[in-house]
Amino acid sequence: MIDLSIIIVSFNTEKLTKECIESVVKNTKGISYEFLVMDNISKDDSVEMLRGLAKKLPLTLNENKENIGFGQANNQGMKIAKGRYLLLLNSDTYVKDNTLGEMVKWMDENPKVGISSCALKNKDGSLQGTGGYFPNLFRVFCWLFFIEDVPYLSRLIKPYHPMHPNSPFYKGEEFFKKSQERDWLTGAFMLFRREVVDDVGYFDKDYFMYVEEIDYAYRVKEKGWQIWLLPKWSITHYGGASGTSEFATLSEYKSLKVFYKKHYPKWQMPFLRLFLKLGSLPRLIFNFKIYAKAFCKA
Repeated sequence: MIDLSIIIVSFNTEKLTKECIESVVKNTKGISYEFLVMDNISKDDSVEMLRGLAKKLPLTLNENKENIGFGQANNQGMKIAKGRYLLLLNSDTYVKDNTLGEMVKWMDENPKVGISSCALKNKDGSLQGTGGYFPNLFRVFCWLFFIEDVPYLSRLIKPYHPMHPNSPFYKGEEFFKKSQERDWLTGAFMLFRREVVDDVGYFDKDYFMYVEEIDYAYRVKEKGWQIWLLPKWSITHYGGASGTSEFATLSEYKSLKVFYKKHYPKWQMPFLRLFLKLGSLPRLIFNFKIYAKAFCKA
């Protein structure tokens, strides 16, 4: 059995995907691996480029006939993966310094850990938010009103979504500098133990994009596995530096409601909807168009 199956979802990121794969080949040592690339009907030259790489590398390309979303595309890769470990890796990342080899070794030495992630960094080397704690009502309220990002106050809260790009207090890098157990990790880099997939299954098809990794982590925790952030190692994540788009915002709000419907008591849903509406109001200052829609659809 090979050590690592690297699953990449491709969608109109030809140049970034190529650089991502090449960075793995250049900088990964001491382990065997395969690439499983799921293309969600890209309109650029991604498929042609990937067909070329498949002739030279241990790369399997799956060409979807429609965009089935992040979670379902990863499910396709997880179902055919041959590795002892599975890595969900965004196409807009750059892997360096044998991060993959070192993290596989760490996972071998820590059998109670089901999922781990390294630090995600912007191109300038600054840290990105990389997961947090499950979104109960208190944490959602603190996230929506930027309370979890206020200096010093953030230390008293186990935050749901710290260092969100739209926060006026976007400075809390200390939260991501220590190796520690977390509730959930960002889907841009998630290293799974194969036994976790056997135990928990796949991503829920009810999520098209956003919150699916939180839902999966919730089920992983229910099975008794640990989830760890390991900032000793890092990768560059180009996409994480961008602000919140209309699609991303509306998708996250919609997916949070799916998560609550699935995991939390029914009485909490009206409060979640209320918080999402109220939380959209201060954000109108940053982007009126996006958060006016978010207010109406919450």
